[in-house]
Amino acid sequence: MANSKFEYVREFEQPDYLLLNTWIVVRVDGRAFTKMCARYGFEKPNDRRALDVMNAAAKAVIADLPEITIAYGVSDEYSFVFHKSCNLFERRASKLVSTIVSTFTANYVHCWPKFFPDMPLSFPLPTFDGRAVCYPTIQNLRDYMSWRQADCHINNLYNTTFWSLVQLGGMDNKEAEKALAGTLAADKNEILFSRFKINYNNEPEIFRKGSVVFRDYELVEPASHKTAETVDALAEPVHQSKTQNENDKKRRSKARIVIEHLDIIRDDFWDRRPWILSNKPGKVPKET
Repeated sequence: MANSKFEYVREFEQPDYLLLNTWIVVRVDGRAFTKMCARYGFEKPNDRRALDVMNAAAKAVIADLPEITIAYGVSDEYSFVFHKSCNLFERRASKLVSTIVSTFTANYVHCWPKFFPDMPLSFPLPTFDGRAVCYPTIQNLRDYMSWRQADCHINNLYNTTFWSLVQLGGMDNKEAEKALAGTLAADKNEILFSRFKINYNNEPEIFRKGSVVFRDYELVEPASHKTAETVDALAEPVHQSKTQNENDKKRRSKARIVIEHLDIIRDDFWDRRPWILSNKPGKVPKET
């Protein structure tokens, strides 16, 4: 940048470096999506097309940013996780959040016609906001991810029961809200099965569990490693040589980015996929 008498204005910029050696989660949320759902006539309680657009956008973000280890999405939100050793943009919150939000939004708009070919977007176009939060330990990170998946289940069970009462039971919205006031999960399951013969456990997993996006390698036996303990014990990031970083980058580029609908609350998901927490690429599965 050329020197000039106006350069002093740079002094007004404030540093926003995120805490070192912590997991960074950037969450994007749709803005005014309730109105958007009504405008484009999204199916209730879930519209698979709308979720597929979100998933396609998230997959594109991960493909563009190899520093992301895993992402989780439900409804109109997506959480992207950067490893605790990540130094992308020197860990500046504004840079990380703006990059994730802009990349996600651009791909959401780009992917829309694939899933809604007969429903072109019009102004105002879909937009998203974002925030970055640091979590110091793997348990904190997993609790965050568990919180989002638990929310997915709670909200989906309510919405499935609510819209069954409206669409199949003939109630209006206020009547359905009143009928569900104070009910527990068991009560909602009973309403679904006894009145509408719907077994909630048979509902599509994408609705009940949300979507998990990550690079896929060969699964390992849980007892074969102690990744969580090793990573948590690191007081500072491990510095690799340029050659090691290039080799890891090549191995990541060969891995498939998958969209799954799995239980991420239990240990099995993490234990069988140590690369998510270690940030070290695994063994690429042989193509069948």
